[in-house]
Amino acid sequence: MTDEPLPPVPHLYPQGCYFKTLADIEGKKVTVMGLGLNGGGEATVRFLLQQGAFVTVTDMKDESALAATVKSLNEDLSLDHSRLRYVLGEHKIEDFENADCVIKNPGVKYDGNKFLAAAKAIETDISLFLQFSKAPIIAVTGSKGKSSTVSAIYYGLREAGFNAFLGGNITVSPLTFLDQTDKTTPVVLELSSWQLADLRGRKCLKPRIAIITKIIPDHQNFYHSMISYVADKKLIYADQTKNDFTILDFDDDPAADGGTLIDNWGNMFAAETKATVLRYSKKKLPPNVYGVWQDAKGNGICRLPAKLMSKTAQEKGKDTDTILKDLIVPGKHMRLNVLNAALVLRLMGVAPEKTISILGKWNGIEHRLEFFHEWQNGGLTIRFYNDSAATVPEAAAESTQAFGEPVIFLTGGTDKGLDLSPIAHTLSNPLAIQPSATYLLAGTATDKMLSDFAARGIRHNGVYDSLDELLAKLKADIVAHKGAIGHKVVVFSPGATSFGMFQNEFDRGKQFKEKVRAIF
Repeated sequence: MTDEPLPPVPHLYPQGCYFKTLADIEGKKVTVMGLGLNGGGEATVRFLLQQGAFVTVTDMKDESALAATVKSLNEDLSLDHSRLRYVLGEHKIEDFENADCVIKNPGVKYDGNKFLAAAKAIETDISLFLQFSKAPIIAVTGSKGKSSTVSAIYYGLREAGFNAFLGGNITVSPLTFLDQTDKTTPVVLELSSWQLADLRGRKCLKPRIAIITKIIPDHQNFYHSMISYVADKKLIYADQTKNDFTILDFDDDPAADGGTLIDNWGNMFAAETKATVLRYSKKKLPPNVYGVWQDAKGNGICRLPAKLMSKTAQEKGKDTDTILKDLIVPGKHMRLNVLNAALVLRLMGVAPEKTISILGKWNGIEHRLEFFHEWQNGGLTIRFYNDSAATVPEAAAESTQAFGEPVIFLTGGTDKGLDLSPIAHTLSNPLAIQPSATYLLAGTATDKMLSDFAARGIRHNGVYDSLDELLAKLKADIVAHKGAIGHKVVVFSPGATSFGMFQNEFDRGKQFKEKVRAIF
């Protein structure tokens, strides 16, 4: 028995959308809750004004914090500014009570929010897009690898000749390209657990292909339990049909279940979805399982139902195709993300040989093991990689192994309620590749790392209160090793959030790159 309160029942939204047609938006009073700096709020405001709505923008950040977004809207002469009003630095209950509809920021909790409780109707930019677009949807969620996976899929589709679009949690609102979509334009959506939660009950998300990347504990400061977190992830396949595909992890999830006694999330999802199930794995799949895996050489092997196999495989009586070979981007976990992208291309009818050629040229995305600068110090070449989008410890730990050689490891940041021990576990594992040096950026997550480091006897080069201070010390240490030749890799992979020191992980990555280029 326990006296702990049960978690709140997730909010269920009405089926469908408040606006039945685009014409319904004209003349409506709409409150946009959350303007932000990443483009989603701004895109929503633009869309609503273009449809003739009267828009109130409200955000707890003040105008100085939102200056860039406000300036962008105010200087756009194509918008009818007489229909636009700002309430910044606060929320006013009347802006929610008097609105016909509120467009909600996905990062705002519904539970216990008096402003959202006062709203007559609530939508999001994702729900609006799904209401008005006829595009086939390829949706991706998970804990690790979402952005890399959707970016590789988008790149692959475009290179294969599809007029594809990419949006969602990757900081591009799909409303920006709504008018360019139709039944022939596949749209790739990266969906966070929060964005999925805002679709619960609406029955508007019916992806042709849904992918759930590796599930690990994340956002536990928001959810407080893995069960609640995963419940939102499940919404990605909730309204799929047998004619759709759900792509799921086949490998076990040891020590990543938050104490729920779940050892394989993929098996749970596979038992629930109505769609055709395909699995992905780092090891060969059993003969009765369809999907993709990596062979001993790292090549991507695909097994699909006979009618979906390539003509070459069918003619030769083979039950597998090779769909992935050499890649430019580093890291075993990145290879698995690209393998899922290759599987999507196969399901979209792209031949194996063409898939191999296309994805072999993909060079990754910004803030995710992104190579961006090289510095020469005598006979030593230093290569800098920006992995600022690594906001969970498992991703940071993997970055130390991605290059197949010891790296100079820069990590640390703000705690979001996660177990930080995977970093220390890797750095103390005699079977792992150990960093040649580790530098820590100050923060509450770093404080937890220090305890783990001390317990395992892991050495580090200090804790620094700013990137400038950390990079200056790094340069001094490199210069001090006179006569060194060869090359070194520096990877900035925080394994934590960025709040306090930076606006978000993207701001953090941009500042890191700017400061590296200035100091080195």
